[in-house]
Amino acid sequence: MSRARAVRVVAALIHHGDRFLACQRRGDGSFPLKWEFPGGKVEVEEDDFIALQRELREELGIEVRSATEIFRHRHVYSDQLQVELTFFQVNDYQGKVTNRAFHRLLWVKVQELEKLDFLEGDLALIEKLTRQEPRP
Repeated sequence: MSRARAVRVVAALIHHGDRFLACQRRGDGSFPLKWEFPGGKVEVEEDDFIALQRELREELGIEVRSATEIFRHRHVYSDQLQVELTFFQVNDYQGKVTNRAFHRLLWVKVQELEKLDFLEGDLALIEKLTRQEPRP
C-alpha cells in the first residue's frame, strides 16, 4: 500500500510561434538539472489558475491573463511523493519572460522536447504533444 502524499501541481505550456518554453531546474534542489514546464505547487485552498499566475510571476516575471486547462494526470515519483499535475496552455500574458528561478530556459520545437531530460511527470504531456494531438 502506497503511503505517498499527494501534492497538487500546476504547470504551463507557453509557446512563441512553433516553440515551447522548457525550463531546466537548478542543480542544488530536488530533481537537479531536470527539464520541466514552468509552474509549481498549489497552496492549501488556492485555485489552480491563481496558483499558475503566482508561480509564473515568481519564476518568469509574467502576468498570466488567460490560460486553458489542457491535460491532467497523476504521477507517482516514489512511495513518499505523488503529484496531481494540471497543465495549462497559456493563451495570453503580459510582460517579458525572464529567468528568475531556473538554471536556464530554452524555446524548443515540439520534436525537440523528447531530447531533453524532462521530469517524469511531464512525459505524458510531451507524448501527447509529439503525437500532434490538437490543442484547444
